[in-house]
Amino acid sequence: MNPDVEIYLNKARLWQDELITLRTIVLDTPLTEEYKWRAPCYTYEKKNIVLIGAFKDDCVLSFFKGALLKDPLGVLSKPGENTQAARVVRFTSLQEIIELEPVLKSYIDEAIEVEQSGLKVEPKQEAEPIPAEFQAKLDESPALQTAFEALTPGRQRAYLMHFSAAKQSQTRMNRVEKYIPQILDGKGIHDCTCGLSQKLPACDGSHKSIR
Repeated sequence: MNPDVEIYLNKARLWQDELITLRTIVLDTPLTEEYKWRAPCYTYEKKNIVLIGAFKDDCVLSFFKGALLKDPLGVLSKPGENTQAARVVRFTSLQEIIELEPVLKSYIDEAIEVEQSGLKVEPKQEAEPIPAEFQAKLDESPALQTAFEALTPGRQRAYLMHFSAAKQSQTRMNRVEKYIPQILDGKGIHDCTCGLSQKLPACDGSHKSIR
């Protein structure tokens, strides 16, 4: 039992009983208790297997490679829309955890087997949709089209996700207009544009020192 986890649980304002019960269940498996990323983390031979966490609306048991689990009961879900490897089991009551204890232990056993086998989640590079506002600019400017296509797939995806995240068309347009010069310069959305960064090409915020 990790003392940092004890502190975490004692200070928990939400879902304390549920977190304690999840911890008890996980500790009854071959996993080792650690404290990482400000949360209880459980490992097998130093490999991350599951996390316990609490949020406003629920608490979760998160499997690092949950996408590789069979999940016959369909209790696993993606923690975020773009998540590829991790899967979580969400709880909103202590009774749910108690009833699902045998299932959780079997999933943990399977997660350990997955880790021992060396299986990895292969990232899926699904094409990010291009917002209409940005597509219009690409159609208007062959130079912009060429510059955007010259960016790495990761940089292209970062721009498209940032543009698409805006709910209003005008906001999307404003974002597109803001970053057109940066795209034409061949830089990604998170790249340094002032040359002051100590972690080029990424921006580390050094530009703030001249403001």
